[in-house]
Amino acid sequence: MSRSVRTRPEGSGQALSEAYDTALLDLDGVVYAGGSAIAYAVESLAEARAGGMRLAYVTNNALRTPDTVAAHLTELGIPTGADDVITSAQAVARLISEQVPQGARVLVIGGEGLRVALRERGLVPVESADDDPAAVVQGYGGPELPWGRFAEAGYAVARGVPWFASNTDLTIPSGRGIAPGNGAAVEVVRIVTGAEPQVAGKPLPPMHRETILRTGAKRPLVVGDRLDTDIEGAFNGDVDSLLVLTGVTDGAQLLAAPPRHRPTFVDADLRGMLRGQPDVVAVGDGGFGCGGWTATAGADRLELDGDGETLDGLRALCAVAWTAAGAGVCELDGEKALARLGL
Repeated sequence: MSRSVRTRPEGSGQALSEAYDTALLDLDGVVYAGGSAIAYAVESLAEARAGGMRLAYVTNNALRTPDTVAAHLTELGIPTGADDVITSAQAVARLISEQVPQGARVLVIGGEGLRVALRERGLVPVESADDDPAAVVQGYGGPELPWGRFAEAGYAVARGVPWFASNTDLTIPSGRGIAPGNGAAVEVVRIVTGAEPQVAGKPLPPMHRETILRTGAKRPLVVGDRLDTDIEGAFNGDVDSLLVLTGVTDGAQLLAAPPRHRPTFVDADLRGMLRGQPDVVAVGDGGFGCGGWTATAGADRLELDGDGETLDGLRALCAVAWTAAGAGVCELDGEKALARLGL
């Protein structure tokens, strides 16, 4: 699909919760962090829901079942049903079900979320490469997943059994720091077998398809904190996105984003769903303005003048950086400009 290259964040005269019918929300870094709700998340989501927006929670973590995720969100003060949660386990189970017969055995390297999703599709989870599986599926199994599980996957894949992965995120946040994610586990089997799995999770199309099938969204807005999963997933699905700065993405990464990682809108947190978004306008010779800020490109760096809301300055800088980069990555130094914004 041919897409025009985004060169600036867009504006919206309407609150985003009114302009879009469904929010497809990432969880970690957007709604909660370390198990606790992120500031303003509970209130913002309640207001968006009260205004008629459907809320769906979309996660690449295949370990937890939708019931478990929904219970956690409800405990945080965000009333959620299992039908409001879409996981990469569900997406990969659908992908497998389209390629193997009903009732087929599937070797599971992962946790309960995968097993529940496979059963939902009429497939039978098994534990050994000697159980004659029709497919192998890998999903995040938690820190206690035994090393021998990777050997089982390797045995089956080496015999030519089709291999699937819920997602390939190399890392996953934990209460003690960054831990290996399912992508790291997938690399183990790849190294042993030389094979490549079919992958379902964000940012790939099977995950987006799963969210649309389950929510019925007509005008969805992807809301996330990661450029390489949430925002790229929206790009691949050809839908709009809101990047919130409560998770892993910082200002420098945003300015250097290639086209597939450039969000439609940028805001500090989930309160951004409840308001319109300011326009970024061209000013002067190659500059861009937003709010009280004007950003321009010097010979080797981005420059920023004015004052006002921090996010307005960042939006103006994005427009200059993305325009300068075109379809590539901006190589102008934005450190001083970002420091002026406290980012």
